[in-house]
Amino acid sequence: MEKLSTHVLDTASGRPAAGVCVRVFREGRMVMETRTNADGRCDAPLLVDPVPGPCRLVFSIGAYFRETGVESPFLEDVPIDFIISTGQSYHVPLLVSPWSYSTYRGS
Repeated sequence: MEKLSTHVLDTASGRPAAGVCVRVFREGRMVMETRTNADGRCDAPLLVDPVPGPCRLVFSIGAYFRETGVESPFLEDVPIDFIISTGQSYHVPLLVSPWSYSTYRGS
């Protein structure tokens, strides 16, 4: 079973980012919306047996940082565009601060 998963780490505080809204888009349509749990992960895979092709994850980082007390974060939404290939699972972590972010294909 192939799947798409993510987790979000708040590098400014050094802890998982809980409560971040994560949306999944395929062909311009939102197909999934969820929030990260206390461990910065989603409770279930974002997609199971995903169809190959372009995919976009959008993380609502500005709202998360405002909720944690950052008055005016530089980032609002962080989009990550990537291609899903046949027969592969994808884990797409997001490392984020109010001013920057990094991502990679995890395992």
